[in-house]
Amino acid sequence: MHPLYLCVGVLSALTGQLLLFLSATLAALEHECAHALAARRAGFVLDKIVLMPYGAVVSGEIGGISPKEEILVCLAGPLANALTALAFAALWWLYPETYPYTDLAAYVSLSLFLVNLLPARPLDGGRILGIVLRPLGARRAELICRVTTWTVAAAVAGYFVFSCFSRPNFGALIFSLLLFAGGRGGGEYRRLTFSRAKDFRRGVEERRMAVSARLTAGEAMRFLREDKYLVLVLFEDGEFCGEVTEGELLSMLERGEYARPLGETLPAL
Repeated sequence: MHPLYLCVGVLSALTGQLLLFLSATLAALEHECAHALAARRAGFVLDKIVLMPYGAVVSGEIGGISPKEEILVCLAGPLANALTALAFAALWWLYPETYPYTDLAAYVSLSLFLVNLLPARPLDGGRILGIVLRPLGARRAELICRVTTWTVAAAVAGYFVFSCFSRPNFGALIFSLLLFAGGRGGGEYRRLTFSRAKDFRRGVEERRMAVSARLTAGEAMRFLREDKYLVLVLFEDGEFCGEVTEGELLSMLERGEYARPLGETLPAL
């Protein structure tokens, strides 16, 4: 938890907005966990979530993922929120008396779905825009993403100015500032690193996993844990083939061999 997240929580409690704060937190956690589950299905790991004052941020290892899989990972979060909003709507249709108790949670989920599809970083829509524009080249894609993000940010800032004539919407102001900052870069998942120098001095538990020799290096990343040293025991048709250590796996990933089966690397290793 970021310290400012706790400050926002305390402020929400003091201003009578605690229920809204908790609803937004749960919806944001659902959103980020959906990203992580989609990444894991593709053989990658997103396993660190930080609660921020504006929502939540998930990070982890996703280097080498294909553009199609990365788009699916980006879409997983908004779609999870959309399905939650639809589930609440179905609940109201079956049991109308539940509406006063669930309307806030439903509207928060719907808002997260719609907002995150905006083509602006660091939102999921901005990530998807960057992926689609990659064939144009890094510099041109970056320029288009920045202009698009700043355009959306300016529109949100304009809405804040308009709201000042009646009831100022400071949430729109904060959101516009976040988008302006996102236009300078970001919207990418961070890579997790494993530095074992200190771990080995004090000792680290070994984690042995029996897996198929056909498992790719990218798929094997799901077994990495920062608190345990990984050893993959390879089997082919029930027969023992050999072992691949965590260090050897990370070397394969550094060489970009995400799609290479572990069994093919045994002679070289």
